[in-house]
Amino acid sequence: MSQHFSTHDGSAIVADLVSVIVANREYLSEVDGAIGDGDHGINMAKGFAHCGRTIEGRQLTLAEALDELTLSLMEGIGGSMGPLYGSLFIGMADEVRGREDIDAATFAHLLRGGLTSLQDITEAGVGDKCLMDTLIPAVEAFERAHAAGASFNDALESMKTAASQGRDSTKDLVAKIGRASRLGERSLGVLDAGAVSCCLILTRLADSVQPKLV
Repeated sequence: MSQHFSTHDGSAIVADLVSVIVANREYLSEVDGAIGDGDHGINMAKGFAHCGRTIEGRQLTLAEALDELTLSLMEGIGGSMGPLYGSLFIGMADEVRGREDIDAATFAHLLRGGLTSLQDITEAGVGDKCLMDTLIPAVEAFERAHAAGASFNDALESMKTAASQGRDSTKDLVAKIGRASRLGERSLGVLDAGAVSCCLILTRLADSVQPKLV
């Protein structure tokens, strides 16, 4: 049987996502402060920490834990990031609802479902200096690796590499959406906070799943 993990590890996986965002609260706000309001880390950590408290001590499936994360972000984060990340996570949750095990093919659907859900509410894409610069290459890298016959673990490594490269690419981009877009050329030379937080999330998601593969 191909590599897979149990969907009943949901609470532990989402708790890992909570921990990485809370741990990077100051860093994310620092990145955001260069061309934004400087509150990305504060808002993200607030929403994720709320989810952490909600799921603590509960044995949730991955879909259930992602549902809780979606609610915490939709209700607890100001600005655009709540709806954006909420859409991403609910799209992911819908792809694994009712499943017992998640293999690489299902995980590919989870990633694509999250991206599609996000694309339902934003036209942003690669090159706009936003979280899509991390997310789209990462999703496509996992899909390519899986289609080429890579193991689940190796496909996750490909996803992590693409996420990091996507994050770093935003340094050389001019912002085309959001508040930073008003800065024009002055937005060059710094990372996009959404791309950074998305890379943290995808990397920790992979790091959380990899030891659970059987």
